[in-house]
Amino acid sequence: MVTATENTTARVLARCHTLAGFSEDREGTRRTFLSPPMRDCHNEIAKWLAPLGVNVGVDAAGNLRGLYPGATPDAPRLLIGSHLDTVPNAGAYDGILGVTLAVALLEALEGRRLPFAIEVLGLSEEEGVRFGVPFIGSRALVGRLDEELLNRRDANGITVRAAIEAFGLRPGEIPQAILPAEVLGYFEFHIEQGPALEDLGFPLGAVEAIAGQSRLEFTFTGRANHAGTTPMHLRYDSLAAAAEWIVAVEKYAGEVPGLAATVGVIDAKPGATNCIAGQTRASLDARHASDEVRHAAIDSLIRRAEEIAARRELTVGTRTLFDQRAVLMDPYLVEQVARAMREIGCEPHRMVSGAGHDAMILAQRVPAAMIFLRTPGGISHHPSETAQPGDISKAIECGLQLLKQLGESSDFRMRTQRA
Repeated sequence: MVTATENTTARVLARCHTLAGFSEDREGTRRTFLSPPMRDCHNEIAKWLAPLGVNVGVDAAGNLRGLYPGATPDAPRLLIGSHLDTVPNAGAYDGILGVTLAVALLEALEGRRLPFAIEVLGLSEEEGVRFGVPFIGSRALVGRLDEELLNRRDANGITVRAAIEAFGLRPGEIPQAILPAEVLGYFEFHIEQGPALEDLGFPLGAVEAIAGQSRLEFTFTGRANHAGTTPMHLRYDSLAAAAEWIVAVEKYAGEVPGLAATVGVIDAKPGATNCIAGQTRASLDARHASDEVRHAAIDSLIRRAEEIAARRELTVGTRTLFDQRAVLMDPYLVEQVARAMREIGCEPHRMVSGAGHDAMILAQRVPAAMIFLRTPGGISHHPSETAQPGDISKAIECGLQLLKQLGESSDFRMRTQRA
């Protein structure tokens, strides 16, 4: 079994913090789509890859792409990477760790060639911060960066198209960024961004699905009135109805395995201390690996809201804001990840990602799989986000074992021949 050295692990950690220093803000890390610090990221990563014989370029959507050749000039390619953009006041690992680990795997090969080439991806945009739409980088790779998205504007009125041009790229070349047919698959290492692996005591997890997600808005309408003069039995309190429903949401989600349901926003009007709320809006975020279970949950929670409103002599309306189907990872690749975990002495724990990732977009065109690293405290999108050196070492070992398996696998060679 190949083991990761302390120097390799320390180098991955140091590189994460180096990239975190490329920021639009003097204090803290913020790096949005094709902002000037993104160029610094590209240049730094290119320096790491150059000694490995990697051909590095940036496509028209701003994705860094570095190709490590395979054993033959016409070898198909395997993609490994993640995103380089961040949220405001970000940590040093979300997205970036997946790119630095990809570089570390190429370094550990020490020049050995595999039956497939390896393309390192540093995707330009996943978070949706600058333009309010996520996955710009991975959308380009699957042919979904359309005119509507290119014309979308940021807070300063700059379009996606103009941002691409300002970075020195040509929007007309975006079709050239689409992944070719000979791509065998995509692997993404990523911090879990949650507490499940830490709770189980596992360093790694094999992601077998990315949860589908629904976002709705519920509006409870009653009657505003004076808080001091209206008897309790003569009230039509929209906030009290919403509160009862929120408790029902929590109870329902706790009884359905794998379901996450959250009311994260509540807005009561008129919003005065001495006034009964006449109208209350509340959000609902529901996620599950099964679209059928998720949609059944939405239907049930809508009915529950209607029952509560009717009993209280109020009305309730609903509006769907977002509905994203669940995405299964490629079963063959997930099994290969699980096998690699067993080979390096890790429990092959399979799990569902509650958050969205580039893998869910790339899975529309190529087989995809993800490997989660334990996130101490479950903290992400925050400067205190971190990863344990021992878990990073295990991720490197898992990645090398995975490459070894795929290089020796007759099933994977058949995929190579089909490509």
